Amino acid sequence: MKIYVIDNGGQWTHREWRVLRDLDVNCEIKSNESKLDDIRDGDGLVLSGGAPSIAYESFKLGNTAEYLKILKVPILGICAGAQFMGMHYGSKVSPAIHPEFGKVEITVLEEDSILKGVSRKFFAWESHNDEIKEVPSGFELLASSETCGVQAMANKNINRYALQFHPEVEHTQFGRSIFKNFLELCAP
Repeated sequence: MKIYVIDNGGQWTHREWRVLRDLDVNCEIKSNESKLDDIRDGDGLVLSGGAPSIAYESFKLGNTAEYLKILKVPILGICAGAQFMGMHYGSKVSPAIHPEFGKVEITVLEEDSILKGVSRKFFAWESHNDEIKEVPSGFELLASSETCGVQAMANKNINRYALQFHPEVEHTQFGRSIFKNFLELCAP
C-alpha cells in the first residue's frame, strides 16, 4: 500500500508521515504543488494541516482541489486539509468563534468508517483558527465538540474523510486507531 501525505505547511506533517510509517505503510510526503501524475499511484492521500487561513488563503493549498476532484482513492483531510475539503464540497469555512488550541473533548455521533472502534468521548489535540461551519451536501457529521460543530465528517460514497483535530499527535486518544481505520479504507 502506498499513501501520500500532502504537505500544506502544517507543523505536524512529519508526524502524520511517521505514524503511517510506524504502521508499516509505504508513505511519502509531497508538496501540495505536486502534479497529479506524481501521486496517481497512491492508494490513499492525507491532506495535512497547515498555516494558511482557509477562509482567506485557500489558494495556498496548491493543487489540492484537483486531487479532490479527480482522484478516486480515499482522502483524509486533517485540520486545514479538512477545512479545504469542506469548502471544496460546498461548505462555508470561516474564523471560529472559539479558536481551539490544545486538548478538547470530542463527542462521536457516528462511529463507523474513520471513527470505528473509538470511545464515544475522547480527548484530541487542536490547533485551528478557522472551522467548517456546516456539513456539505452528501457528507455525514461524525463528531463534534462543545465549541466546534464539525470535528469529523465523511462522505463514504466518494471516499472523503475529514478531521478538524489532529490524530497524528500523541496527545490525541485513538489517533493510531483512526489512521488504521483510514488504511483499511485504502486497502486495495
